[in-house]
Amino acid sequence: MKKKHQKVLELIFKRPTSGNIHWADIEALFTALGADVSERAGSRVAVVLFDEVRIFHRPHPSPSTDKGAVASIRKWLESNEVTP
Repeated sequence: MKKKHQKVLELIFKRPTSGNIHWADIEALFTALGADVSERAGSRVAVVLFDEVRIFHRPHPSPSTDKGAVASIRKWLESNEVTP
């Protein structure tokens, strides 16, 4: 994993939850972890990782991911033993 991906992972696990993580950086982290990221209807994105499919909403017009989505991603990564 590249240093940039490690920094994004650390931001995801930071407390209190950050609302200032760009979605593109989270997608890049998923890809670095071996995920298949694909477009769905509207601004939805399917992420296939850990033999699971998760659907996320790509934020717009702001590029920053909301705190609820970050918390959900943190919980998903933790449950699959991915930590900073």
